[in-house]
Amino acid sequence: MHAYRSHTCAELDRDTVGETVRLSGWVHRVRDHGGVLFIDLRDHFGITQVICDSDSDAFAQMEKVRSEWCIRIDGEVKARDEHLINPRLPTGEIEVYVRDIEVLGRAGELPLPVFGEPDYPEETRLRHRYLDLRRETLHANMVLRSDVVRDLRERMWGQGFNEYQTPILTASSPEGARDFLVPSRLHPGKFYALPQAPQQFKQLIMVSGFDKYFQIAPCFRDEDPRADRSPTDFYQLDMEMSFVDQDDVFAAIEPVVRGCFERFGGGRAVDQAFPRISYADAALKYGTDKPDLRNPIEMQVVSEHFAGSGFKIFADLLEQEGTQVRAIPAPTGGSRKFCDRMNKFAQGEGLPGMGYIFWRDGDDGVEAAGPLAKNIGPERTEAIRRQLSLGKGDAAFFLGGKPADFEGVAGRARTVIGDELGLTETDRFAFAWIVDFPMYEADDEGRVDFSHNPFSMPQGGAEALDGDPLEVKGWQYDLACNGYELVSGAIRNHRPEIMFKAFELAGYDEAEVRARFGGMVNAFQYGAPPHGGCAAGIDRMVMLLADEQNIREVIMFPMNQQAQDLMMGAPSEPTGEQLRELGLRVLPRES
Repeated sequence: MHAYRSHTCAELDRDTVGETVRLSGWVHRVRDHGGVLFIDLRDHFGITQVICDSDSDAFAQMEKVRSEWCIRIDGEVKARDEHLINPRLPTGEIEVYVRDIEVLGRAGELPLPVFGEPDYPEETRLRHRYLDLRRETLHANMVLRSDVVRDLRERMWGQGFNEYQTPILTASSPEGARDFLVPSRLHPGKFYALPQAPQQFKQLIMVSGFDKYFQIAPCFRDEDPRADRSPTDFYQLDMEMSFVDQDDVFAAIEPVVRGCFERFGGGRAVDQAFPRISYADAALKYGTDKPDLRNPIEMQVVSEHFAGSGFKIFADLLEQEGTQVRAIPAPTGGSRKFCDRMNKFAQGEGLPGMGYIFWRDGDDGVEAAGPLAKNIGPERTEAIRRQLSLGKGDAAFFLGGKPADFEGVAGRARTVIGDELGLTETDRFAFAWIVDFPMYEADDEGRVDFSHNPFSMPQGGAEALDGDPLEVKGWQYDLACNGYELVSGAIRNHRPEIMFKAFELAGYDEAEVRARFGGMVNAFQYGAPPHGGCAAGIDRMVMLLADEQNIREVIMFPMNQQAQDLMMGAPSEPTGEQLRELGLRVLPRES
């Protein structure tokens, strides 16, 4: 017999009754029934109940074991009595009567429980992650992650893609976040950067004549943490294709994503159609470029109903250039209590409040109520109701100003309304391509810079760059799912002359472009093919599939919210010898 096991803790069933077996695993739970010990023995695969009574030679040793001790047992498989069968366990029809036991690893007092799913402080969980990972839900999340990565690989290979690896130490690149820098010992005073993405390398792979590339790529960005984003590193399904347009990229990645969600979505519906929504429409209707289409609410512009009205706040505001008023419909939200709750939400967002109208029974049918209704009169409120297709028992909320100043709050309000009123579906994955992103944006002082990926091809080519930069759209696209950005990509700018012109509009002259992106610019001078691709965030995909709200629940060894590894003690202070080898010294931070 094998030194540690003849079976896993998930394999035994009625067909093995009577066999002598050997199992190894962790003591999941101990139940002492006075002379009879029941132990749930757990390994990676499952749980088997083992039993030991005072007639067994192993009983004295079995009495000593505690939760999370690692043990090996030998015993005989027995069928459980009919009324003791546990249908929730694959091994629930049997138990193993212990004849011998060996303690493989004792466990001290546990800093956190492993049995069950207790709500324990995250700092403790991360400091003892190896214990936290023994919990059923977290363990299952990691297995799911492994299965998803394997599935993605198989689907990409099935479409004729080849997997290639790109460097981890490279040059700094403006991907929209801070780089992690690595000092060079051989070249004092110079630094490598950890790649924010394999962007330049995958484009160079296309220039090298490889047609379809993909990689399960680690990416490193020095970012502030969020619930849906790791503060240091993450993994993505990275892909690139030659001689393609936007439709070709969509046709390649859609079945990969759709198929993965169908396989691992736990029976939840997966939308077959991936609608395309322009960036401008997404901002107008949903207040975000990653809309949750499970929520049916679409915002609308209602400025005409407030212009010159008795509601002076909006009427005066609309006299200013570039302003508008938008309505957020709230079907079934027509109660003063709900409207007050949304007002409180707006105040929590830093606003004085949020205007509203709700409709109820009146003497002549549906009657508008609320402060706004009194100020603008029945004709205007009726016009608003008809435009928004609302009726008795419904409400609408209103925000005004320059869209860029209130769209974010409006988008969050839409989410809260959909959730609180039960309008948002919960058992569905809804996808949407967001397209036609603006290439450039301007800050408050009018300085123009890239708003998205700087290596994207402008729609219309070089000629599009002759006009107003803020009107230029790029061949850039994101795939949103249930309110999260899942995929981001673009058709690349493979023409050096267009690239120089595009960067010039953002304040980078040709010399700077050559200095910062010389490898790619030089390569494009030797017959670069048209190419494009995208990247799908694996951590975020698994988070959605596992129905988790925090991305750290699907990462094996995540950092905490301060970008610290509490388990390994990173980041740590370097030794004096390490600093001397690198020619560095650490300056005290100015207070």
